[in-house]
Amino acid sequence: MEFTTVLFYIFALFLVISGLKVITSRNPVSSALFLVLAFFNAAAIWMLLEAEFLAILLVLVYVGAVMVLFLFVVMMLDINVDVLRRDFRRFVPMATIVGAIIVIETALILWHGYGATVQPVRDTTVAGAAAATAGWSNTRIIGKIIYTDYIFAFEVAGLVLLVAIIAAVALTARHAKDSKRQNVGDQVKVRAQDRVRVVKMASEKTAATEAAEAAAAAKAAEAAAATTAAAPAKNG
Repeated sequence: MEFTTVLFYIFALFLVISGLKVITSRNPVSSALFLVLAFFNAAAIWMLLEAEFLAILLVLVYVGAVMVLFLFVVMMLDINVDVLRRDFRRFVPMATIVGAIIVIETALILWHGYGATVQPVRDTTVAGAAAATAGWSNTRIIGKIIYTDYIFAFEVAGLVLLVAIIAAVALTARHAKDSKRQNVGDQVKVRAQDRVRVVKMASEKTAATEAAEAAAAAKAAEAAAATTAAAPAKNG
């Protein structure tokens, strides 16, 4: 067995394990980090297949930009994992239907691409490809294929990414109940009389003052009682 084959199996094993951890991890941040590991292993496999441009593009675009965005969004949303676990069973039927549709569509694409095609659509032999792309770099070949044969799919992918960016901004920019925000418009429209408001209210009494007043009232009551008791004695 060649060394490149051993490397392929190692990278493929780590890719499968990290992919499983993405969907089985309970922490969303851990799932995003395992997805980064899966991207790195996929890039390594592309390097073994001599697709250096795709490998570097995967690392720079997805790991360096998209996954960083995912991590920031996941951490800023503060997802309540307990709520997701509580409602997990409710979404199982819909998730099963969507997964089945994806599997069927993928199987049809693979069958059409590898099972139903008898004659090649164009000259895909080694000699024909070498003659058509003589002196071309890997990047130029990929660009020609993307912007000619797969231009519609490329535009659809760009539209999907645009929608994802708008959704991420909308999710992170929503107003939280516990956070206070500054409203510049209300501050500009404020009036002078709204700054200070004079309120008339009775003065507050401390506990010591109330106790002294109660003691003074009690003494006054005792003195009044003593005076009342002494008055009949004098009259008699």
